[in-house]
Amino acid sequence: MMIKSAAEWQRFAQAVLQAAGADARNAQRVAEALVSSNLCGVDTHGLWHLAGYVANIRAGEIVPDAWPNVLSETPSSALVSGNWAFGHVTAKYAMEIAIAKAKATHVAVVAAVQVHHIGRLGEYAEMAAAENLTAIIWGGGYSEVAPAAVPFGGRKRALHTNPVAMGLPAGTEPPIILDFATTVISGVKIVNARDHGEQLPAGAVVDKDGNPTTDPNAFFDGGGHVPFGGHKGYALMLAAEFFAQTLPGAETYTTPGRGGPIFGHSGVTMMVMRADLFRPLADYAQRADALEQRMRAVPPAPGFEEVLIPGDREARTRAERLRQGIPVPDDLWRKLSDLAVSLSVPIP
Repeated sequence: MMIKSAAEWQRFAQAVLQAAGADARNAQRVAEALVSSNLCGVDTHGLWHLAGYVANIRAGEIVPDAWPNVLSETPSSALVSGNWAFGHVTAKYAMEIAIAKAKATHVAVVAAVQVHHIGRLGEYAEMAAAENLTAIIWGGGYSEVAPAAVPFGGRKRALHTNPVAMGLPAGTEPPIILDFATTVISGVKIVNARDHGEQLPAGAVVDKDGNPTTDPNAFFDGGGHVPFGGHKGYALMLAAEFFAQTLPGAETYTTPGRGGPIFGHSGVTMMVMRADLFRPLADYAQRADALEQRMRAVPPAPGFEEVLIPGDREARTRAERLRQGIPVPDDLWRKLSDLAVSLSVPIP
């Protein structure tokens, strides 16, 4: 296990990205996003992706020095083109616009097209919550070329992991941050299970005939993700597809060779509202705090130590890793070291 501080990992990731062709502002933003994910324990969206982004640059799927711009807008909405820059760059740009518009008009909806992988959606929900804004973020459109999930009741791939995130500010209590794929597990966890010779949790994937399996190899042999929560997760998956791709028309902004098979048709939509939209902010904050405190006061069930609020685990892990450093497994560290050597980047 290799352990380094957040600052060390960020410098390393930024150096790798710049050596691969990214300009300084893109490299800094993506490195920041990757390390932020590792800091809060969402390692599936952190440094694990660094080598993949370099490969995406080399394949022409990402334009490493591009920058997003606004295609059209109203006082309360905007459509952003990422111009095939890194998705983390585009998503932050879009959320900053949504925050400014929501503060001015109370409610804002901003969508992004020509957008690559945006990483951990919870980061953008946190941005809004920090400004006393509520947010809902939808990702979709990943299944046009490379579907990975079966619909409820189906046995062939037709959709994807379509993530959803929400940010709900409070008063003295921490914000509630929801962030999850609409499948039982993420794709990275399936890759890691296969590479480490491990089994998957029951109910996470099906094989090519639609039968439940715990074998990760069956997923890569024509199997598929399963929506979490049965028909309810499937419904959310479809909603994400609608809000993120159909609503902004992401599929009409495709560019040959850009985005790759997963992100070439994808989009992101961010819905942001002021927390004082219907009542004074102090009243909202008091009620939000009371709700969180009521949940925390519930006696824990057998096998649990306490009742948590969505976002608690990430906040605690972030605090711990800021103190102790971010651990990276040995196999990932070897890949990162090899990547650095291939780009003539010093290994820290």
